Amino acid sequence: MSPRPLILPVALALALAASGGATAAAAPVSPSQATSPAPPPTTDKAAQLNGLYALYWEEVLRMNPVQATFQGDNRYNDRMPDFYSKSFRDVAREFTQRWLTRIEAIGPEGLQGQDLISYEIFVSEAKDSLAGERFPGWMMPVNQMGSIVTYAAMLGSGTGAQPFKTVKDYDNWLSRGGQFPVLVDSVIDNMRQGMEAGVVQPRALMVKVVPQIDALLKPKAEETLFWGPIKAMPADFSAADKARLTREYRDMIDGGMLPAFKKLRDFINDEYLPATRDSVGMDKLPNGQDWYAFNVHQTTTTDLTPAQIHQIGLDEVARIHGEIRKVMQEVGFKGSLQDFFKFMRTDKRFEYASEDELLAHYRGLEDKINQRVPEQFSLIPKAGFEIRPVEAYRAKSAAGGSYMAPSEDGTRPGIFYVNTYDLPTRKRWDAEDLYLHEAIPGHHFQIALQQELTNLPAFRRFGGQTAYIEGWGLYAESLGKPLGVYTNPYDYFGYLQNELWRAIRLVTDTGLHSKNWTREQVIQYMLDNSAESETQATAEAERYIAWPSQALAYKIGELKIQQLKLRAQAALGDRFDPREFHAEVLKDGSLPLNVLEAKIDRWIASKG
Repeated sequence: MSPRPLILPVALALALAASGGATAAAAPVSPSQATSPAPPPTTDKAAQLNGLYALYWEEVLRMNPVQATFQGDNRYNDRMPDFYSKSFRDVAREFTQRWLTRIEAIGPEGLQGQDLISYEIFVSEAKDSLAGERFPGWMMPVNQMGSIVTYAAMLGSGTGAQPFKTVKDYDNWLSRGGQFPVLVDSVIDNMRQGMEAGVVQPRALMVKVVPQIDALLKPKAEETLFWGPIKAMPADFSAADKARLTREYRDMIDGGMLPAFKKLRDFINDEYLPATRDSVGMDKLPNGQDWYAFNVHQTTTTDLTPAQIHQIGLDEVARIHGEIRKVMQEVGFKGSLQDFFKFMRTDKRFEYASEDELLAHYRGLEDKINQRVPEQFSLIPKAGFEIRPVEAYRAKSAAGGSYMAPSEDGTRPGIFYVNTYDLPTRKRWDAEDLYLHEAIPGHHFQIALQQELTNLPAFRRFGGQTAYIEGWGLYAESLGKPLGVYTNPYDYFGYLQNELWRAIRLVTDTGLHSKNWTREQVIQYMLDNSAESETQATAEAERYIAWPSQALAYKIGELKIQQLKLRAQAALGDRFDPREFHAEVLKDGSLPLNVLEAKIDRWIASKG
């Protein structure tokens, strides 16, 4: 996952690391490229804007080719601009300002429906992007959640978004992979500037990065993940191509990538780690209080303050604890809430015997839930769907589950990644809610459907608001009983536990970044108030430190969707149909929460 929209993790993480949170980013281009061609003449303002949005997105893909790759657009698979360079940041700023000026020159007057929504989202996100540039996120381009090394592994292993089917595909990666040493130099330069400015990562995060890089460094190319495409080279390649590609891949990996990644590893270990900070809160960075408040606004698409969100979290924790006590009564458990949490963490009946058993359990849920989906949904995505284990090299720091969107052309399905690391901590009672969130009807339904809304501008189809996206994922967990799961109290506890976990995020994220909470204090709060393992609590606490405010999106977005559902049920009574409500929430793609609320209110009014 990434701090901003969770649709294209690597591409957006690369762009975000370079542009400090910009929604739109551009690579340096020649003067002849800098001005897009004019749209066709039209007197229709909406048509004129849609023409501009199409041109804008073409420029986005050309200038951010990794994003294009993740969409399944293979035109730029050989390109890897230096996302971390100052020249890139300068052009990104000019790019965003130029397009904002161009769209605002047309203005919103007379626009209605989707056209007005598109205009408002475009302008709001561009202004936020420019406003965010006062915060130097580019000085901290590496943490345990991602680095240029792990991004390279995800692209170049042969199992990710970068295709390896044709000789041209292989040559594309030779060109793209050959650029990573340049990016490493820029990453190191940015981190050195951060050391001078006092904008550095917490030590607690960076001690995790060196082992991550070490795991990918091998004595020779053939032993690395990057050799995967050569091992899997198609049989129909000519002998000459096979020999050439084998030789050139070995040269690229041994002569370029491995030395560059070793250089970054040694810099972090020898120079950067001694300069890291003992504090963990964003508010301890220069201008950090304003920086965190800005992140909160972007993440939640609300004007809630960190203090308000902290209190919402405390209230939700107390409420959900009450619901869990009802489960304790149902199963006849004698003891305190903390005793019950310990029982759920440690009882062997909730463990899997093997990774294969865990994956089989999740794949069985797919069949079970799909049988009941038509009772709740009339909108179903066309894209395929797969379940895969998280790759070993990133499993230790990865979340329990995550989702990667399908490619636009349908050649790559949506993927639900299940983490099998530290198997005893992966509980049976955690499976149903996690599947509902990451897969069906959670992220796979929402994100795949959004990509299939070809009537929307591409910046909406392939972008999105974290509060809506993750709010929908958490809301999807609440649909377990209508979808035929949560049939025993322990599995229902799993839902409550994960709702509780998202409420705890409101408390702990704001605690870390605005109330002087320590890493250890956050971990202890999680252990005292939930059934999460220490392994998971530690990974989650460090994730919140690495991605300030991202964890707020889930509960804030879910609370809004639940509020709107209750409003619709109260207004429509027996005429309320969950299929209609879900279609109304999903049919226009991701929206800021205030825009979603206004839309649902109009739908309720239209029902008479």
